Amino acid sequence: MTLNKNRWLIALSAIAIHLSIGSAYAYSVFKNPLSDLLGWNSKEVTLSFTIAILFLGLSAAVFGRFVEKWGPRKSATIAAFLFSAGLLISGLAIQLESLLLYYVGYGVIGGMGLGIGYISPVSTLVKWFPDRRGLATGMAVMGFGAGALIASPVAAYFIQSVGISTTFYILGISYFVLMISGASYIAKPPEGWMPKSMQEDSAAAITGKTKRRQEDLAQLTANEAVKTKRFWLLWIMMFINISSGIMLISVASPMAQDKVGMTVVAAASMVGLMGLFNGAGRILWSSFSDYIGRSNIFIIFFSVQLVLFFMLPSISNVIVFQICIFIILTMYGGGFSSLPAFIGDLFGTKQLGAIHGYILTAWSSAGIAGPMIVASIYDATNSYNATFYIFGISLVVALATAIMMKLNINEVRAGGVVKDPVSKKKIAKLG
Repeated sequence: MTLNKNRWLIALSAIAIHLSIGSAYAYSVFKNPLSDLLGWNSKEVTLSFTIAILFLGLSAAVFGRFVEKWGPRKSATIAAFLFSAGLLISGLAIQLESLLLYYVGYGVIGGMGLGIGYISPVSTLVKWFPDRRGLATGMAVMGFGAGALIASPVAAYFIQSVGISTTFYILGISYFVLMISGASYIAKPPEGWMPKSMQEDSAAAITGKTKRRQEDLAQLTANEAVKTKRFWLLWIMMFINISSGIMLISVASPMAQDKVGMTVVAAASMVGLMGLFNGAGRILWSSFSDYIGRSNIFIIFFSVQLVLFFMLPSISNVIVFQICIFIILTMYGGGFSSLPAFIGDLFGTKQLGAIHGYILTAWSSAGIAGPMIVASIYDATNSYNATFYIFGISLVVALATAIMMKLNINEVRAGGVVKDPVSKKKIAKLG
């Protein structure tokens, strides 16, 4: 049955799943209504989202092996039940005015659905699109970013018309139907499957008529991957990239008002546009990475961002300020979408979902570190300038790490001395 699958419909199924769980990025729509209705303060309401992101990373790491063992259909189905149950329990918690139940529903159960739902389709798409890994993962992860654009106005409408708890019920049921629809079609490709273009390239390579496509650096299990230098270099790169971006997202509106004097309405409009650039960066940068390589993409990310972060303290022009923020947000999104393809390049697709889950613990860590650092520094200095400099320094570290990654990759491909504790037989297959 898998033989009859259309890989573009597989991609559409993945997008359906990510559109659903991406609605979590529209959480700010609920903050004021929840505070007004139940008297929960801003920190209490925000904590639920923080818990959800924490459990996203943890569940992705813990259940990454499950995704590989049982396949994307079963794991995406479980994600649909968990994510939808989280929303339904949230609705019940609001009716009962129970903050603890709300944390359990939206944060813990919904967060687990987020993590499993995030990695299930992405690892599968990498296998269906070995010729266009960046494009494929970019499409799915762009769906995650676009989920907020759709969910925000829909949720706001229902909150006004039917109330908050009923809104959670409606969203829970609607996303369950959408995720189950995607899960029902998604499946792994047959072992050794290649698109026609790659089959033709392979045949031509055998006859010497064309250059052979560059192979993955290795085919490693998750346990083998975490013992390599490349894994930890990639983890550091993602942690810094996500911390820098999520820091800006967490304080974008007040920062714009404080730094360049934007009005509340103008700052809100900027936040909306940040979502667009975040989503656009996910497809554009990941697609571009298919042509220039994933290691080069991250070197570009960190080179550009560190310049922009060191420039931001001296910028007072509203337009220039927004342009800088939008560029950074494209690279924040581009890092997410380039990650699964990069994992495939470095470690192969044998246990890509499990490795992806491990790397996503950087998201959980950054989701806590980024907002906490900017809040602490602002409280101490009453200014965002020191924050820009500190994150600028961290981006220098990220750039050095990205360069080390490229050197390590080149060393392995050239057959140099490799310090990764992986068997020499596997190293012999590299490049």
